[in-house]
Amino acid sequence: MITKPKGTYDLMGLDAKIYTYINHEIENFMANYNYDLIRTPIFEASELYHRSVGETSDIVTKETYDFKDRGDRSMTLRPEGTAGVVRSVIENKLYGNKNDCIKLYYNGTMYRYERPQSGRNREFTQFGVEVFNSADPMIDAEVISIGYNLLNSLGIDNVTVAINSLGDKISRKNYTEALVKYLTPYINELCDDCKKRFNSNPLRILDCKIDKNNDILKNVPKISDYLSKESKERFDKLKMLLTNLDIDYEIDEKIVRGLDYYDENVWEYITTDNGITLGGGGRYNSLVENLGGPNLPAVGFALGIERIILELKNKINISNLQNNIDVYIMSVNEEEKMQSIILAQNLRLNNVITEMNSNNLSLKSQFKIADSLNAKFLVILNSEDLNKGLINVKDNATKEEMKIDESEIVDWILGNI
Repeated sequence: MITKPKGTYDLMGLDAKIYTYINHEIENFMANYNYDLIRTPIFEASELYHRSVGETSDIVTKETYDFKDRGDRSMTLRPEGTAGVVRSVIENKLYGNKNDCIKLYYNGTMYRYERPQSGRNREFTQFGVEVFNSADPMIDAEVISIGYNLLNSLGIDNVTVAINSLGDKISRKNYTEALVKYLTPYINELCDDCKKRFNSNPLRILDCKIDKNNDILKNVPKISDYLSKESKERFDKLKMLLTNLDIDYEIDEKIVRGLDYYDENVWEYITTDNGITLGGGGRYNSLVENLGGPNLPAVGFALGIERIILELKNKINISNLQNNIDVYIMSVNEEEKMQSIILAQNLRLNNVITEMNSNNLSLKSQFKIADSLNAKFLVILNSEDLNKGLINVKDNATKEEMKIDESEIVDWILGNI
């Protein structure tokens, strides 16, 4: 038997219904916020991710799915969404109008070769938002509010936003020097990953999952003490805006995010009861220019759909997502079945959720199926009524039965569902 690859999963049943529910909410939210959908390729030139995500990041060094195509070109399956969006903005010159913000969102599959665990797969889905051409912290607050409010609207109301500032280039340079000086006497007491990061990207040590409770890391210098005046003002304004938007937030100076392109304000969406990180984001003001585009400030975030599904299973009213249809059409003989498929199409084209007997089932079996689907109405076709131009309808809630003129059946159902 052929089985699915490790770290992947089949989306079906209740998970699929929750997934559909989430996507519906995302589309509505993005329409209200006036963001446009963008879809980028699932695989891109490997250079894109090495230059954007960073050669020293865990994603590039450990997790990317790299391959050579038949033209001997180095390609990589998409490990995150931002780099592809930035490439598209540059390639398609979406920055043409210097006065406009470019507001985009994506919702697609990503791939990382990592150890599978609950809510973390090798093939996974991310919803993300990217905004270009505004350096105002007001846009940071707007972007943060999208993720926060979306999670709340889905029913995940136990979320706080953990925020931090990485500062500008000068701030990070000064802080990195102080961090290296502090860690030098202790580096051999930390994990192997920390030792590697010490020489390549010391800031990433703050994000270590192995030594996060080590007193050495608990007592590192505070990045807030090294922020420039401009970065402090930007961070203070963000805090004020989040307060005014009634967004629950806390400051966490250990948040640096796992991708090398972030600067200034960064954040994560974290559940308050079990500490699960549902997603995060931040500013990446240099990335567009680093990938060959103009000097264009940018900010964005991503949420992990699989982690949201896991959270919703404990919170959502599952009964709202169970099979619920408007009409079940019952038939037995060929004449009735012919009328059944015609009526089903007419109802479906009028946005009525409809099912019918297509397996030569007995009436008793059809009643059982209709009950399992929670059908509001039963349309019980029989040849005698059809010859009179009538259709028998049963209201499953009141158990009342009535005969409706065949020419009026669609309008009658539309008026009663």
